[in-house]
Amino acid sequence: MKSKVKTLKEAMEMIHDGQTIMICGFTFAGSPVKLIDGLVEKGVKDLNLISNDTCTPEFGIGKLIVNKQIKKLTASHIGLNKETGRQMTAGELEVTLVPQGTLAERFRSAGAGLGGFLTPTGVGTIVEEGKQKININGKDYLLELPLRAEVALIKAWKADKSGNLTYRRAARHFNPLMATAADFVIVEAEEIVEVGELDPEIVFTPGIMVDMIVQA
Repeated sequence: MKSKVKTLKEAMEMIHDGQTIMICGFTFAGSPVKLIDGLVEKGVKDLNLISNDTCTPEFGIGKLIVNKQIKKLTASHIGLNKETGRQMTAGELEVTLVPQGTLAERFRSAGAGLGGFLTPTGVGTIVEEGKQKININGKDYLLELPLRAEVALIKAWKADKSGNLTYRRAARHFNPLMATAADFVIVEAEEIVEVGELDPEIVFTPGIMVDMIVQA
């Protein structure tokens, strides 16, 4: 089987100005920092970024915010990065805030090929603006649509050379979901092993979902 292990330079060739990209990370946990630093160095701009949060100004996704490489942000939390809030307030960055559970389910819906899902989360709040509301048995729900990207950057603890992935504890979070919701998936792995070395019981993302692997 052909190895999917590539250099950082080869991975960066897949990302271009104006693309919609997903980057995993729950503050510092599970963030593909080497791939993010590659984006910073490349200077790619006008990105439509989908992520859980924007970390801090000095680390990970926060660097992209500080460099103003992000044009539009979809996230569930920005409170740790004051620069994200400043740019949003100043009209320099378009931000869409999504409840965290809804964000995860939108990834899952995209990966499962669903047309969307119904949730009561956000009913009666600013979250419902512009969305279809459906009443079922006397209860209101919002129709939330799938969320996809052209490229996803995710972080794995271990990967084999065919792209089977396992994650370390809580650093798993959105990584498996994002891997199903993008057209092209690039993985930053702490350890890369030969095919067959990973116990199938700990593989949370099958290699069919992965296009490239970069050594962390």
